[in-house]
Amino acid sequence: MSQASQHGKWTLSSSDDDNDDPLPSASNNNSPLLFGSPPPDQHTSSESNHNYPKIGSNFHQPKHDPDPPPSIEVKPEPKSDTVTAAPPISIGSEARHAAHASQLKPVKYDSNQSSPFLAGKRKKDEDSISGWALSDSDDDDKDKGQSSGQKDPPPKRSNPKLKKAKVEERPPSPHGRTYYIDEPDDFFETSVPPVNDTYRFYLNKVTGLEKRYNTGALHIKGELILSLNPLSFFNYCFDIAWMLQQYPPEFRDKPVLIVHGDKREAKARLLQQAQPYSQVRFCQAKLDIAFGTHHTKMMLLWYEEGFRVVILTSNMIRADWYQKTQGLWMSPLYLRLPKGSPETAGESPTLFKRDLLEYLGAYRAPEITDWIQRIREHDLSETRVYLIGSTPGRYLGSDMERWGHLRLRKLLRDHTRPIPNEEKWPVIGQFSSIGSMGLDKTKWLAGEFQCTLTTLGKSSLRPDPPMHLVRSIKHPNCTSPPLVIVVPAGGSLPYSIQTAQKQIWLHSYFHRWQAETTGRSHAMPHIKTYMRASPDFTQLAWFLVTSANLSKAAWGALEKNNTQVMVRSYELGVLYVPSAFSMSTFPVQMDVFPATTPSTSFPVPFDLPPKRYSSKDQPWMWNIPYTQAPDTHGNIWVPS
Repeated sequence: MSQASQHGKWTLSSSDDDNDDPLPSASNNNSPLLFGSPPPDQHTSSESNHNYPKIGSNFHQPKHDPDPPPSIEVKPEPKSDTVTAAPPISIGSEARHAAHASQLKPVKYDSNQSSPFLAGKRKKDEDSISGWALSDSDDDDKDKGQSSGQKDPPPKRSNPKLKKAKVEERPPSPHGRTYYIDEPDDFFETSVPPVNDTYRFYLNKVTGLEKRYNTGALHIKGELILSLNPLSFFNYCFDIAWMLQQYPPEFRDKPVLIVHGDKREAKARLLQQAQPYSQVRFCQAKLDIAFGTHHTKMMLLWYEEGFRVVILTSNMIRADWYQKTQGLWMSPLYLRLPKGSPETAGESPTLFKRDLLEYLGAYRAPEITDWIQRIREHDLSETRVYLIGSTPGRYLGSDMERWGHLRLRKLLRDHTRPIPNEEKWPVIGQFSSIGSMGLDKTKWLAGEFQCTLTTLGKSSLRPDPPMHLVRSIKHPNCTSPPLVIVVPAGGSLPYSIQTAQKQIWLHSYFHRWQAETTGRSHAMPHIKTYMRASPDFTQLAWFLVTSANLSKAAWGALEKNNTQVMVRSYELGVLYVPSAFSMSTFPVQMDVFPATTPSTSFPVPFDLPPKRYSSKDQPWMWNIPYTQAPDTHGNIWVPS
């Protein structure tokens, strides 16, 4: 059948109509950037509660790769890492496991073929051993050498000292060897937080950007895990071998606790990853409600001087830290309280300590008990953000405001103030995944979630301001402009056509992802942010960075005539309100990078105002093919 609207036309078979609700899974299909036949630390994944498309080949190179300019040195791809790694296994659910296997037979984009699918079906199996497609010119050169009787030249001897160059630290790129040209020389050097620590909100570094767009951004190999003792990672996806490699070598044997939500086969694969590492322990989060996931992303980092909390949007996998737009909040270093301090000592004006302990207690897990006690013994009084978490369950009475969007509503009611002409202050939501919203906006989005996002103070007035939902697009004319999204990362933007065609009304809210201010327009946005902006988009009434996508599973949904709320998943984020910083509103920072000087303006990660979808724009959907033309790196997307 065909489903058409002003926001695009999609065709699907009638059998697809039945696949409305997502299948329960602890994890999902993976961003295919690092699939294939890599070293063990190259496996990755994405996340969602949606159906997982079976991927035949999600990224493919065009027939002819452009040669790099002769004046630019092309840097080689790295060899396998030196850290002992687990056997080659995929990460997460059975759906992701199947997607990993199908990645080994990629389909190439060939502009001379009438159909990219036909070109792919003729692809030789042996060409896919490398994990991504070779160009036809590569095949021809190989065949010519063999047919003429020429032998491959002996490998050049290299100075062993040169093998320690920074180039070896790069992840192999499916975009080809030229992808790393012009990468800043100090990309992998220690990341020191910029001078401005007012908000302690940072973007991750991204490969391939101009140096200024990474100046002040953070990378996991720098400040985040430097000089560590025991630490704990709460997350959705893990690549344990890669994760441990990010530590300084002298700290790689320190105890590590991994808090996850994997079950059954996915759990078995996660445990298999950890077999070579005796220092790794696990805590499985309880997920008793269908379709729920452990989606929280947090680090608890223990130092000799104290500990630090990092709440972020990145999975603990390689692709999430190099080639996507991600964000994080990093706490101050929390020092130990004097012995004999009362239990209420070390609390912040935002009650962050109380709320963090309550969130950790909701796991009801003995593996976390030691961390709870450690946090009680430390001073968190410098914290100026509010914690907003989600934990699975059905909640009644006052407990309804402990978690999810009702928790956000309460904080906005208690700690913000009404603004003149607030009906003109738009609400902005930016996310990577979309759940089922219902047949019309009144079912949840406008009837429930928007009521939370429009709350300002204790006023009973609930105006209906504009709502801008920022989502990456696939433009029907792929060559002008090219795909805004780099398609190998498309597996990290779950939104199925089965869900989309049942909520066409939602697409009228959609606005384009564009991030020229941070240099990240083409770095797939895995970050999740929500905010309330002034009509001229120069001020913010509040700002939230979180793991929570646009879904009822993440934020919760009212039930039984609004007398209880049901939350399916674990999520975590931090809320910034101006009153906690002795301000009335946050000025929006116009030039985010380079972040080298102090600023009280807030670094919004994308351009304001966002641009509304045109009549030709379509939201990216991960289970339909995009084959008419490649993206800016020559890749196409072919789920099967």
